[in-house]
Amino acid sequence: MATRELQVVSGTVIACRLFDIADSIDLAEAEALWGQQPRAGLTRGRLVSTPSKAVAFGVAPLDIPLEPVQLRLDGIDHWASATARLYDFGVTRLALHIPADNLSWTGFTRRLIAVDRHVGPAAGAPVWATLLDHVRQTFASTLLRPTREMLEEDYLIGTVRAFDETPDAEALLQRIDLVPLLSGEERPLSESTRRDLLRQRFSWYTDDLVVMTWDRAFIYEPRGNSDVMDVLDVANAQLLEMRYYDQLLDAELPNMYDLVQAMQRARPLLGSRRFANLARRFYTLVAEVTELREKVDNALQVTEDVYLARIYTAAHDLFRVGSVNAAVDRKLAIIRDTYTALYDEASAARSTLMEAAIIVLIVIEVVLALPRP
Repeated sequence: MATRELQVVSGTVIACRLFDIADSIDLAEAEALWGQQPRAGLTRGRLVSTPSKAVAFGVAPLDIPLEPVQLRLDGIDHWASATARLYDFGVTRLALHIPADNLSWTGFTRRLIAVDRHVGPAAGAPVWATLLDHVRQTFASTLLRPTREMLEEDYLIGTVRAFDETPDAEALLQRIDLVPLLSGEERPLSESTRRDLLRQRFSWYTDDLVVMTWDRAFIYEPRGNSDVMDVLDVANAQLLEMRYYDQLLDAELPNMYDLVQAMQRARPLLGSRRFANLARRFYTLVAEVTELREKVDNALQVTEDVYLARIYTAAHDLFRVGSVNAAVDRKLAIIRDTYTALYDEASAARSTLMEAAIIVLIVIEVVLALPRP
């Protein structure tokens, strides 16, 4: 006898879009600025069910409620609640929360796929630009060095708080097919692809489940806390920032090579000062990027919570944060080596200039010492 399909009693589809909007955001000023608005509801991000000594934000982000957004999914209008989160290292995360209650599991999957079609990365939905413009204009005075080129990341999460039954995690995996939800594909996929999609799954209690992929996740959490979503959010924000620094250094390296060649063609007598100024510029760039990366790396501090630590580590691996981070390290190392070489060049040029000055002085002294006719 076929097993009856589970019904989602309480669920939500959350579409997230993250943007790099500045080098940093003054969250204290943003909090005070939002407090002047006629509407309330601002909160500082925190992990709900985890002790602060186990996992905590480095600097708690700012969570802001926005006006609801109307979406038309498969010919039916739905109201989505909208939120923004501001991180002190210059990232804002926008999210649309679309209700998905009282649906069959198939209906829940279709709801998530419909959301992806409407506001996903391939949809070009104007709703994200509208929300982002609102956030940028509202908090313009809190943005330090706003970015011109807009980098972004997206993530889609299906969350279920209650089914019409209460299966444990292993039974749940047998009762629902997560592959269409995680892949966005309604056609049957190969067995190897299915295994890959379901590889990153985690449970702490018998009645919760998290399954993650590169750009989607499913979360079954009867207690309704958002700690796992917050961890995924931070990992995505860190990926976005590492991509920003990677592109920044990609653009800087060719300029660096051109400047070094120009310095080498400069007049030798002015070489020491020019090499020193250029070395100082590169040193400043390395120091700024290193300082900003410290903020990103410390965005979430995981010490004692084994479960969230595993999810956080898996998210970093899935999102390839480590590989992008390594690329940034390599480019910083090139700039540091160039700085060292320029400093040595400046020192050598200065020594040459000093030696020439000494020789000139000796010649002058010899000339003055010669007997006059």
